[in-house]
Amino acid sequence: MSLLLQVTDTAHKIADTVKNLSQTGGATTGDTLRFGDLLVKGGVIMIPIGLLAILGLVIFFERYFTIRKASKSDANLLMQVRSSILTGNLQSAVAICKNSNSPLGRMLQKGLLRIGRPIKDIEGAIENIGKLEVAKLDKNIGILGIIAGIAPMFGFLGTIYGVIKIFYDIAQSGNLSIGVISGGLYVKMVTAAAGLFVGMVAYIFYHILNMMVDKVILKLETDAIEFIDLLEEPSK
Repeated sequence: MSLLLQVTDTAHKIADTVKNLSQTGGATTGDTLRFGDLLVKGGVIMIPIGLLAILGLVIFFERYFTIRKASKSDANLLMQVRSSILTGNLQSAVAICKNSNSPLGRMLQKGLLRIGRPIKDIEGAIENIGKLEVAKLDKNIGILGIIAGIAPMFGFLGTIYGVIKIFYDIAQSGNLSIGVISGGLYVKMVTAAAGLFVGMVAYIFYHILNMMVDKVILKLETDAIEFIDLLEEPSK
């Protein structure tokens, strides 16, 4: 019976606290909670989440512009190389590829330098350079995948910390009220939301970059096949 009375009394206290908060408009009359203040209320767990967010943005934009530059159409390059090969001017074709400073140009240059050897050797040389170029494009993209997995974990860690803080504050004050538990609730909810948001954005960025790389790979493979066919034309 005494337990029921205590629960009832606690419920009345919470109801009175909520009523007072609704009448005064919060802890500080007339104040509005700004976004920056909300992030601060997340506590120290927000620091690693913020660092992961910054790292993810830096990697995404650096890779995005690098891959975009590599994906620019090199149709004219292949046409110029074809024209030089058909006229027998291999040195000009090599110079054109070298001046292009592109993944396709480096692949074709390696193939041109192998002309005179069996076609399989030329294909192998082009394939090896292609793998190196793809590895360059993939650089650091995997870190975005790691961020996508770690950021929500930090958010969950913040949730656990917030719950611990709630019980600690209640134990220290001996008072179960909105004012006492609000600090832990802020930590719990803000860190969870921030971790999930950073993780989702990193996940999206990771797949966007992978799709861009796959598109570049397809283009390089298509042009490499066309180049090999060009070398085999005289023997047909």
